[in-house]
Amino acid sequence: MNEVLLKASGVVKTFPGVRALDGVSLELRRGEIHALLGENGAGKSTLIKILNGVYGRDEGGLEFGGETIDPRSAKEAEALGISTVFQEVNLIPTLSVAENIMLGRFPKRWGMIDWKAVKKQARGAMGRLGLEMDVGVELRSCSMAMQQMVAIARALDVRCELLILDEPTSSLDEEEVERLFVVLRQLRDQGLAILFVSHFLDQIYGLSDRMTVLRNGGLLGEYLTAELPRMALLGKMLGREVELGGMVRAGTGGEGDGKEKEGAKVFLEVEGMGRRGGVGPIDFWIGGGEVLGVAGLLGSGRTETARMIFGIDPHQVGEVRVGGERVGLRTPGEAIRLGLAFCSEDRKSEGIFPHLTVRENLLFAMQSRRGALGRIPMGEQMELVEKYIRLLQIKTASTETMMRNLSGGNQQKVLLARWLAMEPRLMILDEPTRGIDVGAKEQIEELIERLRVEGMAVFFISSELEEVVRVSNRVVVLRDGKAIGGLAGEFDENAVLRMIAHPTDNE
Repeated sequence: MNEVLLKASGVVKTFPGVRALDGVSLELRRGEIHALLGENGAGKSTLIKILNGVYGRDEGGLEFGGETIDPRSAKEAEALGISTVFQEVNLIPTLSVAENIMLGRFPKRWGMIDWKAVKKQARGAMGRLGLEMDVGVELRSCSMAMQQMVAIARALDVRCELLILDEPTSSLDEEEVERLFVVLRQLRDQGLAILFVSHFLDQIYGLSDRMTVLRNGGLLGEYLTAELPRMALLGKMLGREVELGGMVRAGTGGEGDGKEKEGAKVFLEVEGMGRRGGVGPIDFWIGGGEVLGVAGLLGSGRTETARMIFGIDPHQVGEVRVGGERVGLRTPGEAIRLGLAFCSEDRKSEGIFPHLTVRENLLFAMQSRRGALGRIPMGEQMELVEKYIRLLQIKTASTETMMRNLSGGNQQKVLLARWLAMEPRLMILDEPTRGIDVGAKEQIEELIERLRVEGMAVFFISSELEEVVRVSNRVVVLRDGKAIGGLAGEFDENAVLRMIAHPTDNE
């Protein structure tokens, strides 16, 4: 079972201006579950696409079963025995389960599809996963977990020796995850090699036998899962030494010891908020005149939480109160009426209108609220726009400059100005300093502090832990889609990392 099945040696892949993989090596053995880890940009997706033939490699070698290989398509990779199931289930919902499993390789009789054989082979594929079901039902009638199982069954219904799973649990709830893990352990025990990609630390430590860690396109090392402590893993993924120290005792949802809440004017309270098969439960509160930071690794649920608060992805469970009154927060319109504002991390596709002017971008939310018949007079428009250009020091040739011609930092300032013009009570900022220069970042951090002093509540998300600690008064910590506690008073980056690393206070 410990025989090396796949060996990648010194793999290099370069895209224009980016070296995505820089001499990465990987060994996968039969009868093991091998985790592949790394933060955003580590090179995980690129390596997977090289293994399954989507990308060709620039340098390095690939061996499979002791022979040199060079797959140039997913079909070639499957013919070799390498099957991949991606995060988004890539099946056809209007076809039956059997048709999805056998699509492209239907058994035939007398030149016609043998539907009896199709169903028999599909039942056998599902049976290998320990599942009995009517394979004639449409896929769209199945739960997301069952669709994931169908995708795995299809991947195994060839001469599969290596199964690659890219974030297979991202849409599953806890019960569905455990059911999937039972199946994966059975497949491992049958001698299959499984490459498991996930951001969920609890799942990595609960399932994998070994792990390989990448960072910035480079290989940090290969480790036995049982022998690599969580703190050491976090340090490798983030590229920093983490002081072990003593455990920091978690508060509840960022409350620290609870004393702060008694004296604060609480604006927003969240209890048990979540989405089935997504994130939750989430608990926190935030008052006027404070910055609540959100800390967690990639995939911890930071952006998903922000989108639920603003009603973009309405929560399905839990309770939200604004000003002490229970509210729905089911749509962005409702959130705006209650005094919430949201700056998305995806500035280009969810924020700016590149072919409109600075003035039009800045006034977009205000004009939308007034409606088509409540047009803002041009004099009032110019007064507001010039006010915020001065206030936020937006560098633009004029109010009529096209948004696409501004730098990233100045585009971000225009988006902030758009929401500030609405005079919100809570500003949700998701990665507001990503992709901008140091000077613009400093100005935005100064603006956040000024808003806090003026009494606004700020919900601040950043993948840079140093920035979260520097900007925030309190921090709520997320891990694997759940709020696991919070920090208040004196705390540093190591305190946050210790909380992320340990499942409980007692570990």
